[in-house]
Amino acid sequence: MSFRSLVQSERPLVLPGAFDALSARLIERAGFKAYFTGGFPMIGARWGLPDIGLAQLGEISAGVRDVAQASSLPFMVDGDNGYGDVKNIVHTLHTYERIGAGAIMIEDQVAPKRCGHIAGKDVVPAAEMAAKVRAVAENRLNRDTFILARTDARDVLGLDEAYRRADLYLRSGADGVFIESPHDVAELEQIAKKFDVPQLANMLEGGKTPILTPAELSQMGFRMAVYGISLLMHAVKTMQGVLDRLAKGDTSFVGKGVGFEEYKDIVGFNDWAAIEDRYSPKK
Repeated sequence: MSFRSLVQSERPLVLPGAFDALSARLIERAGFKAYFTGGFPMIGARWGLPDIGLAQLGEISAGVRDVAQASSLPFMVDGDNGYGDVKNIVHTLHTYERIGAGAIMIEDQVAPKRCGHIAGKDVVPAAEMAAKVRAVAENRLNRDTFILARTDARDVLGLDEAYRRADLYLRSGADGVFIESPHDVAELEQIAKKFDVPQLANMLEGGKTPILTPAELSQMGFRMAVYGISLLMHAVKTMQGVLDRLAKGDTSFVGKGVGFEEYKDIVGFNDWAAIEDRYSPKK
């Protein structure tokens, strides 16, 4: 099923954040129907860097390609601000479509952009972003590719300006909108009712927006719910715990992780072994 079809059928479409190939495979094995990739978690996991514009399309798309090859699920990719003008954002779109993305999120932050829940961000003029939305909407390689327009105006210019921009981006050809960093549940409820189109809610642990369940977000009216950094944050916490114990000479962590045989199953060891057994020359 395509990403676009899932947006229509799921209530809501829950999108865990895949920060590498292994996490993408785990998301699929857990029974999710799609995932989100790119941005904050990938940049942190792949290069150990903050999401403040240090990694660009060439680097991030290499990571996205690795993730996409590890899972058969539809996915949305973080296209950031397109890394330039209208021609750059179309190039970004085409790069990700060729990798297999069924949806792309583009935003109106100035360059260098940063995580939407980190201070210091700013937004470009609305007309500049609207031109980018028109460019990607009219130049998709696949007409089914879902275009999500994100605005970060809530923190910079206020909620009313965020609404104005979201409406403009929809009129420019976006399939859905994402107003980043609502500050409380009341704002989430208001945003969800503002536009009769697919909207995304970003459940970022430690960010400005309250963390709600998928059912709560669906009841408000959101069609997509991203839990983008949760896997990364919990993986980091687990690794810190193991390393802290090991540094003290404590090996009590042994046997509490995933089992060796289970890990082999996760990465497809038996499938590759079967190919090896079937086709390798017999000695």
